Amino acid sequence: MVVSLNALAASAATVQNLPAGKGSFVYTQAGKHVQVWFYLPEDAKPDTPVVIVMHGVGRNGEDYLNDWLPHAQKTKFLLVVPEFSKTEFPGAEGYNYGNTVNTAGHALPREQWSFNMIEPIFDAVRTRTGNRTERYRLFGHSAGSQFVQRFVYFVPAARLESVVCANAGWYMLPDLSVTFPYGLKNTPVTEADLRHALALPLTVLLGTSDVDPEAKSLRHTPESDAQGMYRYARGKFFMAQAEAAAKKFQMPLAWRAATAPGVAHSDKNIAPYAVPELFRN
Repeated sequence: MVVSLNALAASAATVQNLPAGKGSFVYTQAGKHVQVWFYLPEDAKPDTPVVIVMHGVGRNGEDYLNDWLPHAQKTKFLLVVPEFSKTEFPGAEGYNYGNTVNTAGHALPREQWSFNMIEPIFDAVRTRTGNRTERYRLFGHSAGSQFVQRFVYFVPAARLESVVCANAGWYMLPDLSVTFPYGLKNTPVTEADLRHALALPLTVLLGTSDVDPEAKSLRHTPESDAQGMYRYARGKFFMAQAEAAAKKFQMPLAWRAATAPGVAHSDKNIAPYAVPELFRN
């Protein structure tokens, strides 16, 4: 089932409720359209947990929904997978970077950020399902992991219950002195925003077999290669940088590292390890 929702015009009185089971609706904001795939358990209650899953570079939201469906059915959570198309959110800038800059690297206004669509999508889902949970759990794999690990910097007011970043190709380091996009220099992110991010319950989840330096879509630049030559190494480097940032700020680091033994670059295979991390708190 596919229905339509315009975030700027529709009211709760005119928006059709989402049916139980698997489906999708179109969410519209600032002239951009996002296909939102969902799974609503048959016995969903107002306090049913909400998990938002961010897809990879293939922009294949329905595939990710199918990967996560068995876990949503078993653990009984409301599963939401926003799909950011290549047409409306082109390149790494449109998705991985949260549409904070255009393809020429020029800053875009906040109202155009794809980062700023996640919270309204959460509210749209709650309105259409009667869900009353105040926070959501957020997961991203590969390019989706890049989206998520930047999201925690750029949207400090996000109502996050827990966060899992899995198998990112490379990282925006938690360092205000390293230039964008490899660090936070020349971004709107402040020291207070970074401190907030480091205090979030975030897990960096790494497949121990995601070690191919020639993997498809894996970026190789001097800056990315300085993080390691493959995804597993880069994730470990990222955690070390987070630990250094927390030490510099003289604050405890709430992030943790976890591994998926024998898992390579696969959302489907890493999902069973991600679910308990999302529900660890």
